[in-house]
Amino acid sequence: MYLKKLNILNFKNYPEAELQFSNHINCMVGNNGEGKTNILDAIHYLSFCKSFFNPIDSQNILHDAPFFLIQGIYDLEDKEEEVYCGLKRNQKKIFKRNKKEYQRLADHIGLFPLVMISPADSELITEGSESRRRFLDSVIAQYDKDYLDCLISYNKVLSHRNALLKQFADSGRFDKESLDLWNMQLVAYGNKGYEKRAGFISRFIPIFQRYYELISGGREQVGLEYTSHLNGSSFEEVLEKAVQRDRVMEYTTVGIHKDDLGFVINSYPLKKYASQGQQKSFLIALKLAQFEFIKGLKHISPILLLDDIYDKLDDLRVKQLMDIVGSENFGQLFITDTHLTRLAELFKSTGADFKVFKIMNGTASEVQVLVNGY
Repeated sequence: MYLKKLNILNFKNYPEAELQFSNHINCMVGNNGEGKTNILDAIHYLSFCKSFFNPIDSQNILHDAPFFLIQGIYDLEDKEEEVYCGLKRNQKKIFKRNKKEYQRLADHIGLFPLVMISPADSELITEGSESRRRFLDSVIAQYDKDYLDCLISYNKVLSHRNALLKQFADSGRFDKESLDLWNMQLVAYGNKGYEKRAGFISRFIPIFQRYYELISGGREQVGLEYTSHLNGSSFEEVLEKAVQRDRVMEYTTVGIHKDDLGFVINSYPLKKYASQGQQKSFLIALKLAQFEFIKGLKHISPILLLDDIYDKLDDLRVKQLMDIVGSENFGQLFITDTHLTRLAELFKSTGADFKVFKIMNGTASEVQVLVNGY
């Protein structure tokens, strides 16, 4: 699978752009703030129906424009596929595949798999557990439709249970039977979600560790630790024990919506004991493992987006990373950089097919680059 053509209109800082891509490597080069990352975000939209960076769709419309439009033409198993995303201010987002509008955006997730590597991934380390749960969900949902439906249902039940707890607090009355009705549904969806997350993590860890070793040269040992209230415990019992605390807090304090993923280096917490380069290598290994995991299950190479990979990585780790992703096994790659010739020199040495696009002030144009200049 690869993206052949991208058209964007009034998206972020682009009034209009049309790009024809290589089916292997595509380099977006330009100064900071010119719009390199916005091209990658438009491609992300076509796979996930949303921005990687800004969840508020209307804020991705070019200033004072009435709408934005993103259209992609893909080659999927030798068949041409068209994906369309459009949004008018104060109206519902429209998402189509081959001119047929989706009734549920969830039905699109996973059809055009994609992995994004960005400096924003540092939130996985610095922020709370919610960002790490989103990572888990984004991987599993791309290959398991049942999981995504289960998660949506779980969150709906959770919202109802929380509303009931708030109602108990406001009225001063407690109805155990009403709470048990929501508990039964929460347990059913929660157990299913937990099993899928735990199964994924057990298979994912060896792949992740192998990629970290490739990037770091085997200089450190890393690991992942899945923490959940359901580890070794019955969800029913966990809910029962927490009922008094839930009543006091007026929301559900236990469940898979509190799961977390611990990051470990040399048996210590990554956040406290790893250098910036080690943290960056850890995050890149996570995403490359995500790529391989999805590819192995779907038998399709996801599109790989690499944003600003020179950020906090030394030259050796960058070279090792490029040797990995520059191979044909990684399918189509989009990568950003501020230096026009740096990426070209890396890929020319491998003999890989690539295109370079010069990004300047919301415009994108293909350029020919020689090893010693252009």
